[in-house]
Amino acid sequence: TEPSEKMASFWVDRYLYPLRLCDDALRDVMARFQAEMVKGLGRDTNPTAAVKMLPSFVRSLPDGSEKGDFLAVDLGGSQFRAHQVKVFADGKQSSQLESKVYPTPKEVTEGNGAELFDYIADCLSDFMETKNLKHKKLPLGFTFSFPCKQTKLEEGVLLAWTKHFKVRGVQDTDVVSSLRRALQKHKDIDVDVLALVNDTVGTMMTCGYDDQRCEVGLIIGTGTNACYMEEMRHISLVEGDEGRMCINTEWGAFGDDGALDDLRTEFDRELDLGSLNPGKQLFEKMISSLYLGELVRLILLKMTKEGLLFNGKVSTSLLTKGKIEMKHVSAMEKDKEGLSNTKEILTDLNLFPSEEDCVAVQHVCTIVSFRSANLCAAALAAILTRLRENKKLLRMRTTVGIDGGLYKTHPKYAGRLHKAVRRLVPTCDVRFVLSAGGSGRGAALVTAVAHRLAAQRRRLHAALSPFLLPLAVLRDVRDSMRAELEYGLKRETQGKATVKMLPTYVCGTPDGTEKGKFLALDLGGTNFRVLLVKIKSGRRRSVQMYNKIFAIPLEIMQGTGEELFDHIVQCIADFLEYMGIKGARLPLGFTFSFPCRQASIDKGTLVGWTKGFKATDCEGEDVVDMLREAIRRRNEFDLDIVAVVNDTVGTMMTCGYEDPNCEIGLIAGTGSNVCYMEDMKNIEIVEGNEGKMCINTEWGAFGDNGCIDHIRTKYDREVDEGSLNPGKQRYEKMTSGMYLGEIVRQILIDLTKQGLLFRGQISESLRKRGIFETKFLSQIESDRLALLQVRRVLRQLGLDSTCDDSIIVKEVCGVVSTRAARLCGAGLAAVLEKKRENRGVERLQITVGVDGTLYKLHPHFSRVLQETVKELAPQCDVTFMLSEDGSGKGAALITAVAKRLHNVGQK
Repeated sequence: TEPSEKMASFWVDRYLYPLRLCDDALRDVMARFQAEMVKGLGRDTNPTAAVKMLPSFVRSLPDGSEKGDFLAVDLGGSQFRAHQVKVFADGKQSSQLESKVYPTPKEVTEGNGAELFDYIADCLSDFMETKNLKHKKLPLGFTFSFPCKQTKLEEGVLLAWTKHFKVRGVQDTDVVSSLRRALQKHKDIDVDVLALVNDTVGTMMTCGYDDQRCEVGLIIGTGTNACYMEEMRHISLVEGDEGRMCINTEWGAFGDDGALDDLRTEFDRELDLGSLNPGKQLFEKMISSLYLGELVRLILLKMTKEGLLFNGKVSTSLLTKGKIEMKHVSAMEKDKEGLSNTKEILTDLNLFPSEEDCVAVQHVCTIVSFRSANLCAAALAAILTRLRENKKLLRMRTTVGIDGGLYKTHPKYAGRLHKAVRRLVPTCDVRFVLSAGGSGRGAALVTAVAHRLAAQRRRLHAALSPFLLPLAVLRDVRDSMRAELEYGLKRETQGKATVKMLPTYVCGTPDGTEKGKFLALDLGGTNFRVLLVKIKSGRRRSVQMYNKIFAIPLEIMQGTGEELFDHIVQCIADFLEYMGIKGARLPLGFTFSFPCRQASIDKGTLVGWTKGFKATDCEGEDVVDMLREAIRRRNEFDLDIVAVVNDTVGTMMTCGYEDPNCEIGLIAGTGSNVCYMEDMKNIEIVEGNEGKMCINTEWGAFGDNGCIDHIRTKYDREVDEGSLNPGKQRYEKMTSGMYLGEIVRQILIDLTKQGLLFRGQISESLRKRGIFETKFLSQIESDRLALLQVRRVLRQLGLDSTCDDSIIVKEVCGVVSTRAARLCGAGLAAVLEKKRENRGVERLQITVGVDGTLYKLHPHFSRVLQETVKELAPQCDVTFMLSEDGSGKGAALITAVAKRLHNVGQK
C-alpha cells in the first residue's frame, strides 16, 4: 500500500496546493499583520482598521504580592462558569480555584440582554450560596470573550457578538453596567465588579502569575485571538504615554478588509458564505477549530464530486453542514491509530472508504490544520517582533500563555506552531506555557492586580500628597518670604532674621562703557575656575573669555582654610603661566558663592559654609584677606582684588549687560539663591538713601526659624538630619539640585519598605547616601525618555526595576522637582512684588537673569517655575533670561563696573 499512499498524498498536495504556505508567504503575512497592528493603534487610522487593537486597560502583570478572595464569571463558550479564586502572597505564586459550570441554553444565547444578565446574576448567586460566600463583600472579574471597546478596566461596550451568540439589545451598550443592574436585584449578595476581561487577556494573566516573562496571551480554540503588552506611547487611542497596557488585538478580523484575499481559497469563500457572519472574522475562519472541520467537509465534498474520493459517491453526511467536526480532524491525524480512526469516522458518516481514501482524507486534515498553525504562527511572530523592537533588543526572551481546545487536544498542532514561530522569529527565545485554570482564574487575577494597584495607589498618594502644594499654601509661602525679606532689611530685626539680605556694595549695572582685561575667580562647588575676561566697549562691544577648570579634592574642601586658599592660589599661578600673563597686576573679581557679610565691595566675611564645604578657620573671616594672605605666602605675583562677588549677583550683572531691565538674579542649581537691586532708602543696615544697591538675599536659609515647618515632609527632615548642616538652609534643601536626588532616595526607601517598589527589596545601592544625583531626575523626567530607558537609568544605579517600578520612580521624581520649582516660584513672586511696590507701579515690567543646572537642564523645572510666578505675581510681566556664565563673566563685569564707578568718583 505504500506507493498508493504516496500517490494519494501527492495528488492531494497538488489539489490543495493553494493551502500550502511556504515561509516566504508566511513572512509576507507577518509583515501584513504588523502593518494592521500599526493601523489599529493609530487614532486616525483605527476607524478603518480591520484589526481593532482594543485597549484592555490592564496595565500591570501580577507581581506575586496579590492576595485575597476573588470571584470571576466567565461567558464566552458553550458553558457559563462561576469561580472562586483564593490568591496567596506566600512567595510561591500559589492560588486555589473552585468552579461551577452552568449551561448556556439557546433561549439565553439568542434571547434579549436583560434575560442574559439576569441568568448570569442568578448563577453567581447560586454559586455563592453553595460556597457559603453570601456574607462577604467580594471583588469580581467578568470574563466576556467578545470584542468590546473599553474606556476603563471596569467598562466595556460590546462591538459585535461572535461564536453563535445573538443576544438582542446588548450591542453598543456597556456590559458591566448591565451586569451590575442584574446583580442589584439580588439584595443578599454584595459584589464589586472591578474588571471586564477578555479570555485572551485572562490567559496571559494566568500564565503571567506563574511566569513573570509572560506578556503575550493566545487563544486557539473555538475562536482565536491574541493579546500582548504594548507601550502606552504607541496607543494613541488612550491618553497618557507612561507604562504599558495590554492590547486585545481581536485578530480574528484580520483580512476583513481584503488584506488576505490572495491567500483565501475557493473553500474559504464557500465556508464564509455559509456562515452566520459572511465577510467577517475571515482570519478566524482560516484558523479556529469552529471552522476547520467544516473546511475539511467542503474539500472532501468537492473531491468526491470530481470522482477523486469514495468512487464519486456523495453521501448525505458530506452534504450536511457541520457533520465533520474538529474532534474528527484531530482523531484522524493521530500517528498510530490515525488511519484506523479515519476509516471508522468515515464509515460512521456512511462514506465506506478505501485504504487510499483514508490516506487522502488524513492528508487533507493535515494540510488544513497545518495551514491553521502556520497562519497563527505568522501573526504571533509579528507580535513578538513588535515586542522585541519596542524593547530595542537584538534578542529577546519571552513567554506566551496559551489556551484553547485546538492547541490542547490536537495531537500535532502545538509542535507545528512552535516550529513555525521559531523559524519566523529566530531572534526570539519563546517559551509556550499552557494556561491553568483558564480565563476564569485569569479574570480573578486581573481583578487581584487591579485590587493591589488600587491599594498601592492609595498608599502612594498618601506618601506623595504632602508634596502637592495647593495655590493657597504657595501664597502663604510667598507672604512668609516677603515678611522675611523685610526683617532682613531692617536694623532692629536683621540680627535675628533667617533671610540675611546681605548688602553687596554693587551699586550699578553695566552701561556699555566698561572695557579692559580682568581676572575672575569662581569658587562655588566641587570645581574652581580661573578666567581672563577681555571687555570691549563702543560699537564693537564684546566680551571674550579664556578659562581653566581645576578640581577641589574633598580633603581640601573639608580641611583647613589655609590649605583651601593655598590650593586656590596654586590654581591661579598655573593659569597665569598658561596664559603668559604672570607679570601683569590685573583687577580681579572673586566669585565666592557662599553667604558673606560685606562691609564694602572688596570685603566679605564668611557667614557660614554651604554645599558640602567645611574648611576650618574661615567662618567669621574676611575671604579677600585670606586670598591676599595666600598670594603673599606664595610670593610669585600680585593682583588687584577689586570685588568679592556672589554668583547670583554675577548672574544678574551678566544679563544686565545684555538687557538693562535686568534687576534680579536667580540661581537654581546645586544651591538656590536670589539677588535684586533694592532702593538704598530701604536698606537700614547701610548708610545713605540715594540710589540702589544689589542685595544678596541668601534665601536658602528661609524657614530656619520654623516658618515653613508645616510644609516640610518626613523625607525633608531625614535629608536635613543626614546633611552636613542640620537645621540650616531648609528652603534650599527643598529647592536645590544638591538635595532633590536625596529626597527622592528617601521616598524610594520608604515606598520599598511598604512593598510598593522593587518587590520590597532595598538594594545596597539604594542605601547609599547621595547615589541618586539630581541629573538622574532630569534624565528620568525627560519627555523623550521611554520607560525602557528609565529602567536603564535605574539599572545604572543598581536598581532592578519592573515597568511598574519605573512609573512610580518617574512619578516620585516629578512631584519632588515640581514642588521645588513651585516653592522657588513662590519665593521669586515675593521679590517681584517687592520690586513692583518699590517702583510704585500698577504693572511691573522686569527681566530676571537665571543660571543653574536645575533651571537649564531639567525638562520641566523652568516651565513650572514660570507658571507659578504668573499665578502668584499676576501684576508682574517677567522676562526670564538665561545667563551665560554669571559667575565668571559676571565677576569680571562687576569688577569693571566697580572700576568705572571708582574712576567717576575720583573725577
